[in-house]
Amino acid sequence: MENKQTNWKEQDPWGSKEFILLMILEFIFVLGCLKFIVSSMYAQFFNNDLYAGTLMGLTIASVLLTGVYFIALRPKALSWREVGIKRFFKKDWKIIVVFSVILLIGAIIIVVLTSFIGISWENGKTESLKQNVDFFTVFIAFVSAAVISPIYEEIFYRGFLYRWLRTRMGIFGAILISSAIFTIIHIPTYNAMPVNFFSGIIFALAYERTNSIWPSVMIHGITNGMMVLLTSLG
Repeated sequence: MENKQTNWKEQDPWGSKEFILLMILEFIFVLGCLKFIVSSMYAQFFNNDLYAGTLMGLTIASVLLTGVYFIALRPKALSWREVGIKRFFKKDWKIIVVFSVILLIGAIIIVVLTSFIGISWENGKTESLKQNVDFFTVFIAFVSAAVISPIYEEIFYRGFLYRWLRTRMGIFGAILISSAIFTIIHIPTYNAMPVNFFSGIIFALAYERTNSIWPSVMIHGITNGMMVLLTSLG
């Protein structure tokens, strides 16, 4: 068991087949179908970007986690440990705190710098939240941003994707490519893409340092949750 844990950065149980199938699932089904077709249906049904976005997050989470299970894990009789769902050490709390602070400060700096060229940080979900700030809307936004998104995104983009790239091209190539893919899949939220790329780097480094996706999930959840609370207060 220990040998598997220490060698995850040099070898993995998958080949090109699993990678291609999951990228097809991501870029064709999720990005092409769900985000550009189904999301419009959700928006028309709810007439509220926050509720529609939350349901879209749940839909994408279900699709991607099901894909990871049936494409990468079940055919090879693997457990979820293979995509980073494993315990981390007490010393890793320092990484969680430090990386969360770095990400929050970095995100603020990026938002300020991009604002000088006319890029706003707001989107439909934040506007919807600001228009109707009450306990229920803040709770929905918080759960969506700080719980749902961090869990499925870290399992898919760090647990599988980063690990697959890491074993084949080393740390720097894996960080850059996984962060770029993580950024692209946030289309059509174009104004958040610079922050998403920076976030992808931080999350990958946390996984690299701790051998578990839970620190990345926590950093992801903390920063997203802080953004929701700041938006509601603003």
